Amino acid sequence: MNLNRFFFRCSILFWTLCALGPVWSEEHPNVVVFLADDAGWGDYSQNGNETVKTPNIDSIARDGATIDRFFVCPVCAPTRAEFLTGRYHMRSGVYGVSTGQERMSIREKTIADSFRAAGYKTGAFGKWHNGSQWPYHPMARGFDEFYGYTAGHWGEYVDPLLEHNGKPVRAEGYIVDRCTDQAIEFIDRHRSEPFLCYIPFTTPHSPWSVPNEYWDRFRDRSLAQSASLPANEKQDETRCALAMMENQDWNVGRVLRKLESLHLSDKTIVLYFSDNGPNGARWNGGMKGTKGTTDEGGIRSTCFVRYPNHISAGKVIQPIAGAIDLLPTLTSLAGVTRVGSLPLDGKDLTPLLLKEKVDWPERSLFSIWGTSVSVRTQTHRLDTQGRLFDMTRDPGQLDPVQSQHADLAASLGAALRSWKTEMLAELESHVPQMSRGKKVDPRPILLGYSEFPRTWLPARDGIPTGQIERSAPAPNSSYFIGWTRVEDQIRWEVDIQKGAEYEVTLDYTCPLEDVGSEVELSFRDANDQVIGSKLIGKVEQGWDPPHHGNQDTLPRPKAESPWKNFRTLSLGKIRLENGRGTLVLQATKVPGQMVMHLSAMTLTLK
Repeated sequence: MNLNRFFFRCSILFWTLCALGPVWSEEHPNVVVFLADDAGWGDYSQNGNETVKTPNIDSIARDGATIDRFFVCPVCAPTRAEFLTGRYHMRSGVYGVSTGQERMSIREKTIADSFRAAGYKTGAFGKWHNGSQWPYHPMARGFDEFYGYTAGHWGEYVDPLLEHNGKPVRAEGYIVDRCTDQAIEFIDRHRSEPFLCYIPFTTPHSPWSVPNEYWDRFRDRSLAQSASLPANEKQDETRCALAMMENQDWNVGRVLRKLESLHLSDKTIVLYFSDNGPNGARWNGGMKGTKGTTDEGGIRSTCFVRYPNHISAGKVIQPIAGAIDLLPTLTSLAGVTRVGSLPLDGKDLTPLLLKEKVDWPERSLFSIWGTSVSVRTQTHRLDTQGRLFDMTRDPGQLDPVQSQHADLAASLGAALRSWKTEMLAELESHVPQMSRGKKVDPRPILLGYSEFPRTWLPARDGIPTGQIERSAPAPNSSYFIGWTRVEDQIRWEVDIQKGAEYEVTLDYTCPLEDVGSEVELSFRDANDQVIGSKLIGKVEQGWDPPHHGNQDTLPRPKAESPWKNFRTLSLGKIRLENGRGTLVLQATKVPGQMVMHLSAMTLTLK
């Protein structure tokens, strides 16, 4: 056969295969993971909520399996770390939700690392919450693409300032819709190759902001069910949370329809769960506890998983499971080899999902948040006060039974104490006890990576001194206010990885009548001595926009800061040398009533 004819036939074959769609190996399906933020088990029509309609999320359960007793952590960042690593969150140094406590150790390997090593394209679209700066950033943790925000929660839900692959972008529209747009584009671009698409939604986490078309459905709606403690329920917040869930459900449906239109539904594992219990008292199946508690209602989550022609439709998995099980399960289902050698806490649930009958051993799942701990077996929970409850008949944890089951209570108590000791020792290896409890996690922020030259230093990671304070108690979406004196400072503990020149910008607001302050940036050693040169800049332009109060459907919780559009001020360039130290920002001249309100400082390696 001559070469021209050979190449002609090859081209015919190639275009024929393209017309037929992607050619796949059954052992390497796509994976789409949806993660809700602050949705309780009771926020779905599939689980019996009669006020909300979530048909698209429900369809994952209808067409696949429900893991009936599925447990996560009491709050956001720990659950995300457990999903990403398959290990209890304290092993990875995650013990909080802000001020650096959410950062996941760089020795950990993530589920994205495993899928990328297997040839998958990997993308995350939404809320990250396990570290903002490289090498904690999602693109350093196995994801090829990231669109969203890295903080624990965000101050703007309408026309938000987000980031795309490390660069700031201003989106237009509602935050969940825009992140889902990017996920759909990612799926479309990679339709012909295996992909892992992680979509961590930002709702129904506050601020209470939802598009009017959804709020209009709920503003006057009667709630068919109420919280176990009705006096604690704020009905308008419940309505708004459920409106957010219906918007979220619509976005889940958009992704599912995209998979169907690309003929990928049968070749894609789809999983949906939430990161903790409900962010408020509302109907939750009679379970005790909300977000932030280690009781059943604070940590039980919906978990639905669909894999057509592999997982039987409508299947219900009865053995208890948790977020720590998702990495070993998804890698196993996809035929992907796990990357990393640290021991897993999670179990591969594939036998439960794929087989009709399995000899599954008894196990216990442990929970911790602050000083509160609990342990769950298949039938019982021992709470943080040492009370034992029969969860098969008492989900509200109203009737302690430790006196009737003294041996079980004693053995679970001993197991819980042993586990807590082990977890605290693991955390101690990352953050010594003497350093915990401070305003900001003591681990320095690393900066100076050529592969990720822009390092964002938000207010939440800084340490204010003197009269400077945060704009609200919750640090994640706060900024610095009260900066009026030359003796006050804002400090960031850093470790410079590359001695070089850096461009410095500030995200600020300042009333027109207060312009003219001079600010100085220096790098200091452990003795607070300046290393190298200083950078001095001036606030020459006023910028004082109103707060985004019109974005909110309901008033913000008092702990959360109001937000506004910040403007970028260029300070200039500074030379920084290798090593650990403190970046110190302070004013040298304040001609007006204030220096500025500061949202963040950014250093870009030149």
